[in-house]
Amino acid sequence: MNQQSQHLQKLMQQANIPSFKQLIHLAQVSEWQIRQLRRGNIAKMRVENLEKLAKALQIPLTQLIAEFSPSLTDRSANANINLQRECDRLHQLLDRQQETLKQDFQRECLQIIESWLLQWPTAAIAVQKNPQLPAIRLLPLIKPIEALIEAWGLRAIASVGEEIPYDPQWHQLMEGSAGSAEIGEIGEIVKVRYIGYCDRDHNLLYRAKVSKIK
Repeated sequence: MNQQSQHLQKLMQQANIPSFKQLIHLAQVSEWQIRQLRRGNIAKMRVENLEKLAKALQIPLTQLIAEFSPSLTDRSANANINLQRECDRLHQLLDRQQETLKQDFQRECLQIIESWLLQWPTAAIAVQKNPQLPAIRLLPLIKPIEALIEAWGLRAIASVGEEIPYDPQWHQLMEGSAGSAEIGEIGEIVKVRYIGYCDRDHNLLYRAKVSKIK
């Protein structure tokens, strides 16, 4: 048994902890953490685990670090602790900021599509009860979705039914396969069947699906 293990057992005796298993239970740390402490690898351990062990052993955290890291002075040990605590604080702050941004984004989107959220379920029930209901009466309900797409900066690639020159960078031919004679030639006039989208920086998101004009 090495010196670090003996020293840990001495601290455990002072705290009336009979075994390493009991220490793991009291401190709520893994067996790997105990092994690192017994091997003198305290520098590989996170501050929160050291705090748990110090609390279980009923000693100050600075004492635990100083006793298992003889090469560190109290000043350097405290500096490392403060640095780790600051890093942990910044990580927690970043997590909270990301959650806040996510919630703000969700609220902004919900405000834009509020009328659709409230009216669409009623419209869907009305269509189920009356399949003959003219579809044109439902089109105004889609405007909030269009407003949301516009707010995100998405841009449509052409419009349905539009006849445009074929460009494989922006268009996907609905018939044909690689090496087939059905593949359209660049510049050939095709008709848009399903629109595609790009972002405000013209980065492609979805190609527009097109077909040859027969």
